[in-house]
Amino acid sequence: MSGRLGDEALDIIFREARTHNAWKDEPVSDETLKELYELMKWGPTSANMSPARIIFVKSKEGKEKLAPALSEGNLKKTMEAPVTAIIGYDVKFYERLPELFPHAPEAKTWFNWSDEWAEMNAFRNGSLQGAYFMIAARSLGLDCGPMSGFDMKKVDEIFFSGTSVKSNFLCNLGHGDPAGLFPRSPRLPFDDACSIV
Repeated sequence: MSGRLGDEALDIIFREARTHNAWKDEPVSDETLKELYELMKWGPTSANMSPARIIFVKSKEGKEKLAPALSEGNLKKTMEAPVTAIIGYDVKFYERLPELFPHAPEAKTWFNWSDEWAEMNAFRNGSLQGAYFMIAARSLGLDCGPMSGFDMKKVDEIFFSGTSVKSNFLCNLGHGDPAGLFPRSPRLPFDDACSIV
């Protein structure tokens, strides 16, 4: 585990990757989605809590269920995307800690003493996993269209009812159509965003 990725890989994952709004009519296989998860799951989380829960919405019926929860600006591109991933987080992730963090049998008690504390940790670490998700998708040749313009309560009612999972963000997946891109927005320079102390 030494060395660094080459420029081509870094371009694919970060420098040349874009948030896509238009999609080619190319399907994404279930096998690719499984491969995506098998990559993203290795990203680190606190106490290996792994709170992310993902629903891949591919079917026409699934998209129709999702549609009423979408903002107007996100509707068309989501209906046209081959896959829309609902990235959620399980607020009772700690129930799986005996399995996921076996060398600390008491790990569950680090989080289950407070619903607020548990949710804060689930949200933070689930968001980390959402970032790993996009890096994994891009490394497999998929384009991403992450978005937060949706009614979270509606999505939770439709897709996570009766569970302890809450939605975090949505991410369209597929092969993006470059014709739908607009000029890339700038990013903050190092000195505006960082300091070394």
